Amino acid sequence: MFIHASIRTSNMEKSIDFYTRFLELKLLSRREIPRNNAEIAFLQDPNAKGATLELTFYCTQKKFVQAEYADRLFDHLAFEVKDMQKTIAAMRKENVTITDEPFRLSPAGSLIAFVEDPDGTLIELIERK
Repeated sequence: MFIHASIRTSNMEKSIDFYTRFLELKLLSRREIPRNNAEIAFLQDPNAKGATLELTFYCTQKKFVQAEYADRLFDHLAFEVKDMQKTIAAMRKENVTITDEPFRLSPAGSLIAFVEDPDGTLIELIERK
């Protein structure tokens, strides 16, 4: 069973705000990990469906640069949204980077778009028909 995915963050407050406000995740827990000089937070959709997202902040990490798209090892996280236009409009208002405007892979397919979280992690938004 897949339990969670972890991504690093350079700013825990900004990341929690992004994922809870725009993607409607709920903060489940947040704690320091002294052994690793880190802090972690777990988030999940409010209906407790699916795996959780772990945000990890390493206190001593000084360099935090996302590789160019073609050089990344990690591709993206995907989230279902209820109203793509409303979500994109709210993100645009807050200067979230929209890398791919909403589009469909086929005429009857789901509406998808790609954005970046505060640290440049690619996020796929999916509005199902």
